[in-house]
Amino acid sequence: MKVLNYTKYVYLIVAALSIYKIIELWDKGTESYIFIAFAVVSLFMFFFRSYYAKRFEDYRKEKDQ
Repeated sequence: MKVLNYTKYVYLIVAALSIYKIIELWDKGTESYIFIAFAVVSLFMFFFRSYYAKRFEDYRKEKDQ
């Protein structure tokens, strides 16, 4: 279960790499729509996973009391 706490950071890494690639391709004048989609989805998934991890943690604490 501890691994799931770290997998959300993989989404940040994918987003960072996608943003780097967007900037690199933008300077060349090439369309980079797929990398824009990867960046948006990765950032969404990071915040989604963070929100539900906190929500699950609060639920577990409440259940233990």
